[in-house]
Amino acid sequence: MGIAERRNRERTERERRIVDAARSIAEREGWDAVTIRRLADEIEYSQPVLYAHFENRDAIVGAVAVQGFGDLAGILHTANRQSSTPVEGLERVATAYLDFAFARPAMYAAMFVLPSGLRFAEPDAPPALRDAFDALVAVIAPFCRDVELATETFWAALHGLAALERDGRIRPAFRTDRINLVVRTIAESR
Repeated sequence: MGIAERRNRERTERERRIVDAARSIAEREGWDAVTIRRLADEIEYSQPVLYAHFENRDAIVGAVAVQGFGDLAGILHTANRQSSTPVEGLERVATAYLDFAFARPAMYAAMFVLPSGLRFAEPDAPPALRDAFDALVAVIAPFCRDVELATETFWAALHGLAALERDGRIRPAFRTDRINLVVRTIAESR
């Protein structure tokens, strides 16, 4: 192995450690606790080393978000594969999406709430973002002509449900009823 390969591997490993530390701190203490100084202390590198990898905290949040979209895409694809009908696919994917949002609140915040520098629906968007969107497209496609518009609306409904329930503005006991209503609305829109 050449020196350049070793340096590249070490750089990738440092970036992974920074992102993992940010994610860990955010999960334990919230995103307000994630600072460049705190991350440098956590991984035992100087602040300039962190800045050599990430321009600022938003870029680190973006890296956590990209990880989250990769995780979410896998979960949604799996939920769909476990379904035997298109309607069941919608139900399972909607449920999996909301389960993800509540099980990983810090990651979900990085993906959808905090500034991250990520741009959706852009040619240079990270592939994980498109993969997560495509997982939603896959369950919407059997029901709608304008698949992208319907998928954006489905996604917006799920995100709205997650945000409202997380903030205590809607009753958690009715999550399944709300999912069923969204699914029924889409399934009957053919």
